[in-house]
Amino acid sequence: MIEKNENIDRLIDSLIRNEFGKMVSVLTKILGAPNIDLAEDVVQDAIVEAISQWTYKGVPENPKGWLYNVAKYKALNFIKKEKVHQKYSSEVIHFLQFERTVEPTLNLFFSEQEIEDDQLRMMFTCCNPSISSDSQIALTLKTLCGFSIAEIAKAFLTNEENINKRLVRARQIIRDNKVAFEVPFGNEFENRLNSVLETIYLLFNEGYNATKGSEMIRFELCEEAIRLAQLIADYQKIQQKTDVWALLSLMLLNSSRFKSRRTINSEIVEMAKQDRNLWDRDLIKKGIVFLEKSVATGTVSKYQILAAISAHHCTAADDKSTHWKSILALYNNLSQIDRSPLVMLNKTIVVSKVYSVKKAVEELEKMAEDPLLQNYPYYHSTIGEFYLKLKSRSLALQHFEKAKAFTQNEQEIIYLEEKIISCRSGK
Repeated sequence: MIEKNENIDRLIDSLIRNEFGKMVSVLTKILGAPNIDLAEDVVQDAIVEAISQWTYKGVPENPKGWLYNVAKYKALNFIKKEKVHQKYSSEVIHFLQFERTVEPTLNLFFSEQEIEDDQLRMMFTCCNPSISSDSQIALTLKTLCGFSIAEIAKAFLTNEENINKRLVRARQIIRDNKVAFEVPFGNEFENRLNSVLETIYLLFNEGYNATKGSEMIRFELCEEAIRLAQLIADYQKIQQKTDVWALLSLMLLNSSRFKSRRTINSEIVEMAKQDRNLWDRDLIKKGIVFLEKSVATGTVSKYQILAAISAHHCTAADDKSTHWKSILALYNNLSQIDRSPLVMLNKTIVVSKVYSVKKAVEELEKMAEDPLLQNYPYYHSTIGEFYLKLKSRSLALQHFEKAKAFTQNEQEIIYLEEKIISCRSGK
């Protein structure tokens, strides 16, 4: 029974990642944007029912279809309640009041094309300008991507209470302002696009470096981020696609290195030690094509610079022949656009290659008081690695222990434990 339950847990987790946002998007169109939280509740109820029934009756032949059907009719039951049915989208309800139109209407709403359109509507609804940028991203990650509160908190380098507050505020604004469930046009579309792309990038990063669990890379999250970006890139009404192409380039280039980032036993492999024969050359080519399309527009963006940095890594024969000076120049340009602690942290790694490890440590020590980095495991593991190279084992040990304390990913914990053992043994 334990093995069976574990299989069901994995299936449910996969369905949440791949289908949660799709179902919530469609149900939000049915129930109206002010009822996003109700749409989430309906999908969550369907998931709870799936866990209960599948545990004792077995998994159905088509689990995705089963889940969709349960979510459909749970939503329909809410609408049919006389006391609440005025709260929902009257345009949609009209077609759900008559037996002869219920089935074809629901089938239309849950068709592949409608689901894609509704996901676009959901992205831009969550990124309404009346909502703060942090709340926009948190709401999108929660409703469209099925992130847990803990995962969003980790992505924001904050706590769960803050994320809950942001979600409550965002939903309240949507209700109070009667935000429409639609894709905007013209300048408003362009204004919201930045928040949408930032959300997609956060989703990709959570997959690229998983916050928690036994997997270092969560491929389905990266694939979902690329899919959402591709949805926007294919959207005919968008005129300026520089950032979209650049973000697609960045994600494809980073994805090309997946197979080399871990051993058969899922152990972490640093980039300098990766087998570059395992890098996916097709993804690299696609990434370069999107980067060239982005550069051809003549504008410069954060994603474009990050993609160019990744392109340098992907086209270098090995770590030694990587053009680190060019990468540092790109980071210098990036810091003019984005001086966030994480950008400056990554820049120090390049500083260690171009100048010295000692200079990189000096840069990191200047950042030690930044509250965003004090509990960030990557900061401590990075400076720990540098101290280890400088033979300062006691300082390295302190930072590796801090990194471990703030890490929830099992593979990263194993990696850090090995570093801690190495520091203590002097090997």
